[in-house]
Amino acid sequence: MHAKDILIDAFSRIQEEVHAAVEGLAPDQLNAAPAEGTNPISWLIWHLTRIQDDHVADAAGLDQVWPAQGWEKRFGLELPRRDTGYGHSPAKVAKVRVDSGDLLTGYYDAVHEQTLGFVRGLTAKDFERIVDERWDPPVSLGVRLVSVLSDDLQHVGQAAYVRGLLQRA
Repeated sequence: MHAKDILIDAFSRIQEEVHAAVEGLAPDQLNAAPAEGTNPISWLIWHLTRIQDDHVADAAGLDQVWPAQGWEKRFGLELPRRDTGYGHSPAKVAKVRVDSGDLLTGYYDAVHEQTLGFVRGLTAKDFERIVDERWDPPVSLGVRLVSVLSDDLQHVGQAAYVRGLLQRA
């Protein structure tokens, strides 16, 4: 099995978990924070998708799906265009509200498609390419993709946990 096949499998599992975390929830459930200062499912899924979109597009030399496919307009959030949610205060988290889970999964699916299209074309040598020299050591493409997977897994797990809390309430 090649590294790219492992990454494709991992990103596909995240897609499954994104859908599972959102499926069947009403807007008030998607937008509900389980406690003051915590993140609702809508923000968690939006944020993990924005990070994947931002980081993979940058590494691939592609346009982000968010503006290129009109998702920024569909969400209609009162946030800066390039905002990914990184470092959001509770007030900014509260600005990420959705009217349906389909909006979240639609955006994730579009980013997922772009991600897999990029990963499918990679060779073993591509994973060594430096994509970010601001770090010491510089970040290779392989490390960046694993970093995105790690972030996605953490946030989709949090979304699943919040879903469980909401369903018990």
